[in-house]
Amino acid sequence: QLQLVESGGGLVQAGDSLRLSCAASGHTFSNYHMGWFRQAPGKEREFVGYIRSSAGTTRYADSAKGRFTISRDNAKSTVYLQTYSLKPEDTAIYYCAAKTLWASTSPADYDYWGQGTQVTVSS
Repeated sequence: QLQLVESGGGLVQAGDSLRLSCAASGHTFSNYHMGWFRQAPGKEREFVGYIRSSAGTTRYADSAKGRFTISRDNAKSTVYLQTYSLKPEDTAIYYCAAKTLWASTSPADYDYWGQGTQVTVSS
């Protein structure tokens, strides 16, 4: 069982930055592709981006391109979501998730999830 714990959320103003962290334990972290998703009130959970396990290559949703960066530190079993130029529409609960085999943009494909961290962006 892989445990994931997110941190770093908070209340910020539009234009600010935040770095979210997701610490993993329980399995070999480097074996997992790591995804970031978010869910706003009344909306479905949506893909933000992912980073592959070995190559560390990334893919982002259009809404995240140019403003969000995902990185990982396998030695610390941690994945990061660095956000820049936050907008009120980025307000959501942000989740990290893990899976093996192939990376995916679909939340249904992920096996392990954290509890989420709230990001609120005021205008």
